[in-house]
Amino acid sequence: MSSYRNLLLFLLLAALWGSAFMAINAGLEYFPPVLFAAFRYDIAAVVMLGYAALVVDDPIPRTRGEWTLVAIGGVLLIAAYHVFLFVGESDPHVTSAVAAVLVSLSPVLTTVFARGLLPSERLTALGTVGLLVGLVGVVILTRPDPGNLLGDGTIPKLLVFLAAAAFALGTVLTRTVDAELPIETMEAWSMAIGAAIMHLVSAGLGESMDEVVWSLEAVLALGYLSIGASAVGFLVFFDLLDRLGPIEINLVSYVAPVFAALSGWVFLSETITPTTVVGFLFIFAGFLLVKREAIRAEVARYRSTR
Repeated sequence: MSSYRNLLLFLLLAALWGSAFMAINAGLEYFPPVLFAAFRYDIAAVVMLGYAALVVDDPIPRTRGEWTLVAIGGVLLIAAYHVFLFVGESDPHVTSAVAAVLVSLSPVLTTVFARGLLPSERLTALGTVGLLVGLVGVVILTRPDPGNLLGDGTIPKLLVFLAAAAFALGTVLTRTVDAELPIETMEAWSMAIGAAIMHLVSAGLGESMDEVVWSLEAVLALGYLSIGASAVGFLVFFDLLDRLGPIEINLVSYVAPVFAALSGWVFLSETITPTTVVGFLFIFAGFLLVKREAIRAEVARYRSTR
């Protein structure tokens, strides 16, 4: 029964996070990109702060190390990731599927950053090949034209790549901090700080409330991203992280593009191109090469429990 529960939650998380790319593209018709991201985490932060107050004995970070964890989460995992992602997706060349596939490079980049920043981690020759294979996938997706680097969506796609890099770097940096903090507390305060930063960035870019067009579609997109993809999604993620471990949960990144492509096709009439599929296959192959030892250990552990 537990295995079925884990499978259902895994598919639910992939569906929530995959369809979030579609909801972003849908909402960008009504909101300036960074302000949209800030609104998303205004709501998610309130929900998560309330949840943390209910389930955590002390929902407020107290030490310098705890606030460092929150700062890393707010700056990189929330603000930088979503600024790059939402601005990148505001370009019509960046479909829901393309954005999801580019973000799926994040587990590969996480390993690379870990090997560079954590003394105990080293990237082997085969792991380096895996990284290069993953980057080939990015090149296939972005298709940069040396004579026109600013055209055909190349820069927006690279912004989505930077979003994946920011998330990966933030994930690794949290492991370098000598402090422990309940996940609910870290997520809630990181969301609050990230939202505040994004409001500042939005103001600096000249975005304003006057550009917002309130409609039923706008409210549905914002509500889905805030409650479904963020609040519920992160709770499911951390529940599965405890049950499955980091290797299996990383596979969500490779199932989510399927839901992104399907939801984008159903709701936004986005097309799924062969280039997107080929780019995804290269990125997934890179993941398998970089994570091969961890995957082998995970398979052995799974067989031993059968």
